[in-house]
Amino acid sequence: MIEVRNVTKSFDGFKALDDLSINVPTGAIYGLVGPNGAGKSTIIRHITGIFHQDTGKVLVNGKPVYENPEIKKDIAYIPDDVFFFTQSTIKDMMKFYKGVCPNFSVERFDKLRIAFDLNENAKMRSLSKGMQKQAAFWLMVSMCPKVLVLDEPVDGLDPVMRRQVWSILMADVAEYGTTVLVSSHNLRELEDVCDHVGIMNRGKLLLERNLSDLQDNIAKVQLALPDGKTLPESLKILHQSTTGRLQTIIVRGKSEEITNKLATCEPLFMDVVPLSLEEIFIYELGGEHYEVKDIIL
Repeated sequence: MIEVRNVTKSFDGFKALDDLSINVPTGAIYGLVGPNGAGKSTIIRHITGIFHQDTGKVLVNGKPVYENPEIKKDIAYIPDDVFFFTQSTIKDMMKFYKGVCPNFSVERFDKLRIAFDLNENAKMRSLSKGMQKQAAFWLMVSMCPKVLVLDEPVDGLDPVMRRQVWSILMADVAEYGTTVLVSSHNLRELEDVCDHVGIMNRGKLLLERNLSDLQDNIAKVQLALPDGKTLPESLKILHQSTTGRLQTIIVRGKSEEITNKLATCEPLFMDVVPLSLEEIFIYELGGEHYEVKDIIL
């Protein structure tokens, strides 16, 4: 389990993390999302023990991560920019990780060779960004980590390889109980693989929920009301637009409760449409002045 408790972090007077708390259950795939500059990469560097917080606690399996080799040996981290030694080949990096990671499995590395189809004798610097990212996955998964932290993990991968990577990760979660924390802007992809989601903005956590609960607690409703009828004031409307007589509203709450309230208006037409994670992200941040601006050029 990953626990971030009331963590703050400032850089030259700028507060990058502001009393941030996150809880990632053991064996979960947790999607951490937010706009650029929200603090996602900063908290990831705390969870992996690179940064030390100003205040608060960062714990993995109940123990502090920073300067704790015993905990760090169970954590694998794939950053957006993959690290490798300048003259190294994939095989060289395998030998390096084998030497420093007690859980590294050469047997698993050999089994995964067919999944990535890379020349292990090729120099890492000669590979494309996508191929370097494949090599990083190959090496990190071979470490047999208990906790895997990913920052924009499939950026640069083709659709087939993206599916291959997620398939391996989900198999590890199911079979070994691996805990996965993934930060990505590809919300459509996260929606397919994550069971928990946290939304960050300006160094704070706006909300954190099981994905199914999150999707069940917000709804898009399209409806047309009779003349003279108005929407109930008790609705928690996040967004509203009108085209002719057709209104579209984004409402926080359970679908059944929302439709029961709207039924009192005797709508001529009403339809409840499920929201994607991307839509939830946009409308939840709307209250934080994060929305698409209409610009007249």
